[in-house]
Amino acid sequence: MSTWPERMLSTPALALAVAVFVAFLLLLEGLYLLWQSAFGAQARRRTQRLQALAWERGRSRAVVRKQTAAAGPLTRWIESGSVLSWTERLLQQADLRWPAAQLLTLSLLGGMAGGLLARLLHAPAGVSGACAVGVGLMPWIYVAVRRRRRLRLMQRLLPDGLDMLARALRAGHAFSSALQMAGQEMTEPMGTELRLVHEEVNFGLSLPQALAHLVERVPLADLRYFVVAVLIQRESGGNLAEVMGKLAQLIRARLRLLDRVRVLSSEGRLSAWILGLMPFLLGGLLAAFNPRFMQPLWSDPLGLLMLKWMLGMMVVGVFLIARIVRIRV
Repeated sequence: MSTWPERMLSTPALALAVAVFVAFLLLLEGLYLLWQSAFGAQARRRTQRLQALAWERGRSRAVVRKQTAAAGPLTRWIESGSVLSWTERLLQQADLRWPAAQLLTLSLLGGMAGGLLARLLHAPAGVSGACAVGVGLMPWIYVAVRRRRRLRLMQRLLPDGLDMLARALRAGHAFSSALQMAGQEMTEPMGTELRLVHEEVNFGLSLPQALAHLVERVPLADLRYFVVAVLIQRESGGNLAEVMGKLAQLIRARLRLLDRVRVLSSEGRLSAWILGLMPFLLGGLLAAFNPRFMQPLWSDPLGLLMLKWMLGMMVVGVFLIARIVRIRV
């Protein structure tokens, strides 16, 4: 009499189990490929390129008008003004794919919520206004910080990109092919910007227009030098590879000098932070450990007047220190 394993091997159950296992593997493979096609690295890069191209000037105005007809009254009012294009440019420079109307609406609603919350806590009118302004500016501060970090990273990567363009030109490639090669080899966000210039040229834009769009997306003085050098070479001729190499050396020397200036001015920036934060920290500690001592400062009219003058003088002092330590190279 045969045992149970022998019966399993001699029956179609084994073939059925193998078929189920293979079908399960194929299902997993199909789900993985579907996820890669929708959310993989190539899909993300393709989506970023299409969104960046759609944000170019004059490319999405018809779509915006169609969306405005179905939008709410607040969105239609925001999109009808010229502030929309400025906000779109700011978001694009920060590499944020937010709609401009959404950022403006979020800032307005946040300011209203902050002011209303302060009024519910029985705060004075001045404090409520300050809370409303502070909460309303938080999205803009985030966008400004993202934009500043991205531009600094672009400034650091620009000399390497120019060297790569110069090597490609010395190897005999055309300028558009050199842009494509540098865009594929460079790290982000420099590679994305160079690839976008190459794609715009392939889509029918002239090279001066594509470079002008690049300057709008990345408002750096060093990048303007690169664009001016390319345009002059197209008009008058010359060795563009040599110009790129010399420009990369000049930008690296400028960045070294800028780093040295930042080190020498770090003491002034630290003083500005200490002088700006010390009154608030000391006031908070005194209010926590001795509330009766600090109570007249915001309950007495003379104390409120002192607070107003103190805040005004602090703003002026921090602004002056920031102007002193900001040295342009």
